[in-house]
Amino acid sequence: MAHDTMKLEAVNSSRRFFLLASAAGGGLMLSGCMTPDTATEGGATAAASPSKPKQPVVDMNTFVAISPDGTIRIMAKNPEIGQGIKTMLPMLIAEELDADWSKVVLEQADADAKYGSQIAGGSFATPNHWTPHRQVGAAARAMLLQAAAQRLAVNVSELTTEASMVVHKSTNKKIPYGDLVADAAKIPAPDPASLKLKDAKDYRIIGKNVKQWDAPRIVRGEKIFGIDVDEKDVPGLKYATYTKCPVFGGKLVSFNEAEIKAMKGVVSVHAIKQVGADLMGLLDGVAIVADDWWSSKKAKDALKIVWDEGQYASTSTESFDQQAATLAKGAPGSNLSKAGDVAAAFAAPGAKVIEAAYVYPFLNHTPLEPENTTAWAKPDGSLEIWSPTQNPGAGLGPAAAATGIDRTKITLHMIRCGGGFGRRLSGDFIVEAAAISKAAGVPVKLLWTREQDMQHDPFRPGGYHNFKAAIKDGQLTALTNHFVSFSRDGKVLGNAQMPPTEFPAGYIPNHSYDQSLITAGMPTGPMRAPVSNAVCFAYQSFVDECAIAAGKDPLQFRLDLLAAGQAAAGGRGMNPKRMADVVRLVGERSGWANRASLPKGTGMGVAFYFSHQGYFAQVAKVKVEQNGQFRVLKVWNVGDIGSVIINPINAHNQVEGSIVDGVSQLYQKITFEKGRVKQTNLYDMPLLRMKDAPQVDSHFHITENSPTGVGEPALPPVLPAVANAIAAATGKRFRTLPVNTAELRWT
Repeated sequence: MAHDTMKLEAVNSSRRFFLLASAAGGGLMLSGCMTPDTATEGGATAAASPSKPKQPVVDMNTFVAISPDGTIRIMAKNPEIGQGIKTMLPMLIAEELDADWSKVVLEQADADAKYGSQIAGGSFATPNHWTPHRQVGAAARAMLLQAAAQRLAVNVSELTTEASMVVHKSTNKKIPYGDLVADAAKIPAPDPASLKLKDAKDYRIIGKNVKQWDAPRIVRGEKIFGIDVDEKDVPGLKYATYTKCPVFGGKLVSFNEAEIKAMKGVVSVHAIKQVGADLMGLLDGVAIVADDWWSSKKAKDALKIVWDEGQYASTSTESFDQQAATLAKGAPGSNLSKAGDVAAAFAAPGAKVIEAAYVYPFLNHTPLEPENTTAWAKPDGSLEIWSPTQNPGAGLGPAAAATGIDRTKITLHMIRCGGGFGRRLSGDFIVEAAAISKAAGVPVKLLWTREQDMQHDPFRPGGYHNFKAAIKDGQLTALTNHFVSFSRDGKVLGNAQMPPTEFPAGYIPNHSYDQSLITAGMPTGPMRAPVSNAVCFAYQSFVDECAIAAGKDPLQFRLDLLAAGQAAAGGRGMNPKRMADVVRLVGERSGWANRASLPKGTGMGVAFYFSHQGYFAQVAKVKVEQNGQFRVLKVWNVGDIGSVIINPINAHNQVEGSIVDGVSQLYQKITFEKGRVKQTNLYDMPLLRMKDAPQVDSHFHITENSPTGVGEPALPPVLPAVANAIAAATGKRFRTLPVNTAELRWT
């Protein structure tokens, strides 16, 4: 998920990739396919999708199988966490296969090396699979065409396809795919480099509104998430809780084992020891296995555990704040990047110097479905796992290490996640379930409580930015930032870094970005738009302060900086022209030029950000009451994610969800005291309520660039856009999250 920490999997269009993708054999088919009531909306097809085929399917390759009755099964390789990938990736295959979408059935793949990387994170699914998945579909189509040519004794050039039919152009004779599949499957797969992919003008599925495949089952409340797995799915299932030290990395000393074992419904109790050093792996804890989850939960609540809390037992947010303030006043620990001569720019005659400090807190992911996994360490030495995971690889290795079961004997079924946002990239809940099942000798379903999910998380790390800027003749001439972040064992915590080329570096003549570090013991990791979701708030808010200090329109000020970047090649890999285009367009769509007519207490703010290969600019309109309470009325969003929006209805949903997530973060925080997380539930880590959600105007600026993902890049700009709008409405600028509304009072 992290644009700076996760290496982008290269798009590989080679024959080697394709052969891997099509080395099918019989492993394609899974049970329990999911069929929606309607396939598409406002687009390709609105017919009802089929149920399971009445006749056996024939594998065309790893991803595609066709039944003689015409049903086409397409495998969805990546985890589905609500981002719509289970629908989008098969759309790519179906398009080039020229499939009738109403005859398509989608299936969720198990974790399997034959699919290559299987991960939901980083908005990488689109750029990684845009070409290879279309080639998979095109190859299956080519094999069907070849089979038809042999049957009709004609040249392949005389044939074409349409909606699951091969068509002989001169006679208009049509042969359904189902009639050809047995012969087509015997034909060798073609070299992907030889395949001509469709022109965009010929798309029948890509670019159309296609409903998420699982949506009807979700609406009907059917069993679909990891939390829904029960004894009907896994006979003999028992239910487990797992209690870890509230201080990260603490060790188990003792607990009231005899008392817990005697409680009603309890089957067994296990003291489990840490395996490895990963704080998001298997840690010391007490597992309670019971006939039902409530009995396990009651026994968990009765635990009396003595912990060795370790070296981080005195950790506190108050201490972090104090250390950060001290470090900010001293010399930085290291320099991240610099250009020009910032000292000279600050000392230049006529230069106006401004300073500001920005602070954002640690955050929890708060997926609505708490962490859970069902595991069965079987007597035959195998292990079967059912888990709502974003990253099965993060659980498979630790599960093998904790149980002593060879990884080749582990099957992991990827169940739909009830939210993820980066939380389920970790494998802690997977390895815990596996270890408990191994210890208990029975299949177990591990389910965390909301409190556990709140307090044991790979948190989004907090950070402290100490800015100083020089303005001369209306131009930003220099900017420095002494960034204070967090580390452990001499290494910056996961996703606690700051990009050394962060805008406006590369767009101004002088900058210096420095860093100092505070030692901390909690695990941290990626959250939706990792690094970007925090850094953007600080930088784009301070850029707004620079614009005001320069006496410039904040939107035009940004355009001027981007124009300078076009001449100097810019920074962070961002194309300044693409960004300038979306900034300009969002200004037009929002009526930015007319904002002076807004009533007192209402303001508009602008921000932009480049992350996860997406270019996004937003304008927020905010109303602030005199008591400081505010509401985000509307957000205009313009994004550039390339030449085609594969599934528009889902892409707009992702933008709207990102904006709602971003506005929620204005109210959220995780704080520490005595090494423990203070927050316990959603009442003190609030999510935005529907009544408070803003209107969203979502627009995509289509360019000639290859398509990229949209799950994350729309989130970062909304926080500074709201902050800048509040400043415009009241003259009061908040620089610390979460927002203290008392500081926004105005008269």
